[in-house]
Amino acid sequence: MTDLIQFIKENKISYIENEPMSAHTTFKIGGPARLMLFPSSEDEIAAIVKKCRELGERYIVVGNGSNLLVSDDGIDGVVIVLGKDFGDVVVLDDETIFAQAGAQLMKVCRVALENSLSGLEFAYGIPGSCGGGAFMNAGAYGGELKDVLYRCDHIDENGNKGSLCGDDLRLSYRHSAYYDNGCIVTGLYLKLKKDNAEDIKARMDDFMLRRKTKQPLEYPSAGSTFKRPEGYFAGALIEQCNLKGASVGGAQVSEKHAGFVINKGNASCKDVLELCKMVSSIVKTECGVDLEMEIRVTE
Repeated sequence: MTDLIQFIKENKISYIENEPMSAHTTFKIGGPARLMLFPSSEDEIAAIVKKCRELGERYIVVGNGSNLLVSDDGIDGVVIVLGKDFGDVVVLDDETIFAQAGAQLMKVCRVALENSLSGLEFAYGIPGSCGGGAFMNAGAYGGELKDVLYRCDHIDENGNKGSLCGDDLRLSYRHSAYYDNGCIVTGLYLKLKKDNAEDIKARMDDFMLRRKTKQPLEYPSAGSTFKRPEGYFAGALIEQCNLKGASVGGAQVSEKHAGFVINKGNASCKDVLELCKMVSSIVKTECGVDLEMEIRVTE
């Protein structure tokens, strides 16, 4: 790690040592990251990956931390944060937007609205970054990124630049090729459609109102806790088992929406995992349905 820090200093890449992950996740949970890096270009990301590989240092990539639960012990490795320094959004032509991986989905939605481009309204209110959105094919209210995403640029495990297009992205429910290939998404190309700006805004406002009305946005969480089981809705199953309000330590099944586990107050990673395990066990016993975590858990 000493050699890596020296390399980071020499290349003038922004970094922090022993930074609490609780400050970088929407769950507000997680111990310190041994080394946190804030690259501002693809070249910096490539250089970091190559050096980590050379030195045998483990790394993970984080955007807005909106779908992430980090161990209370933190991360004894390198955390690469793709944030505001890697968040440009550019309108390439009458139908195409390019967004760097660190750009917030909310920002891209607003740029689309400003240019009377439709297709991303469903994402308005999703708290994640574009990179994380592509990684998990983020979606809501019947829409998914796969509906508009046609190309991703990336850095592979050897630090080389590349891209995937079309079917090679393997976009499906909460999944993409990036779950399996170890590459870091650096940019997204979105194909949208011209529409009336007032109509676009009305749809965005409607989706936002639904979120505020039905989701526990007043508490830290990582969004939907469980994936949607085929033929069911996780929240409905959990509510059917009378688990709304169930808690372990500071973690609680939201009383507003049973599909969300929230940080009601000073919850630990252990609290959340124990609560999720309890919920899954009861739903399996009473409903015969397996619940799979949608949240990524890391340590």
